[in-house]
Amino acid sequence: MTVLDRHAAGAAHAHTRTAVDAAVAAVRARTALVPEAAIVLGTGLGALGAAIEVETTIAYPELPGFATSTVESHAGRLLFGRLGGKRVVAMQGRFHAYEGYSLQQVTFPVRVMHALGAPVLIVSNACGGMHPLWAPGDLMLIADHINLLGDNPLIGANEASFGPRFPDMSAPYDPALAALARGVAQRAGVTLREGTYVAVAGPNLETRAEYRMLRAIGADVVGMSTVPEVIVAVHAGMRVLGLSLITDACLPDALEPASLERILAVAAAAEPALTTVVRGVLEAM
Repeated sequence: MTVLDRHAAGAAHAHTRTAVDAAVAAVRARTALVPEAAIVLGTGLGALGAAIEVETTIAYPELPGFATSTVESHAGRLLFGRLGGKRVVAMQGRFHAYEGYSLQQVTFPVRVMHALGAPVLIVSNACGGMHPLWAPGDLMLIADHINLLGDNPLIGANEASFGPRFPDMSAPYDPALAALARGVAQRAGVTLREGTYVAVAGPNLETRAEYRMLRAIGADVVGMSTVPEVIVAVHAGMRVLGLSLITDACLPDALEPASLERILAVAAAAEPALTTVVRGVLEAM
């Protein structure tokens, strides 16, 4: 699917008030919970859902406007409950452009979670690490990002009730939430790196030359998600905390073939650190 094709698909799945209201009504038929935070769980990180005291589970196919998760480890459901003493809604599995979805489809759940009442988005991902001093299993606080997806979820008509035509992106990741995450990690003895995430289209991993280029433009880690959701969250006025879990080393002069099985294994081993930080941030909010 080309960018033009995705734009055409996006037009058919535009973020309209009618579409969002229909999804909210479907949720409200199942739960009255008003979330204090929304959480997006990335590849291999769905186990954080086990830490949530779940009250209601809704599969994506039961919600109008939601796409279907096709990637291994993405369960494809919304979890409503409590974590860290706060009411939360969590996406146990996200959508990606490489699955053939438009960025409007990818980010539609963020619109819905915001409309359900969530003022905060905590977004996580599994990623490749390009910083030479970091290792697989490390957790990184996203300080900033670079969008190399070749697309943007805000392209098209702007729904003024959702946000401004030209949202400011000078500080997409909330400094106060970042400070809470640093404090939680320090007290828990969790190593928390901090750096820049770059989003690429995928689904192939990068060549040695591409890793050199991405590192040269200022990226510390690379992945295929997160940035579209953050753009829409910022557009909606949500406060955002971003966390990346490094699952493979992407050092061009010492590059080894990566496999999904190994990525999932590293994510599973390091996921408790992510849960510790997310729970601690929610407790401190």
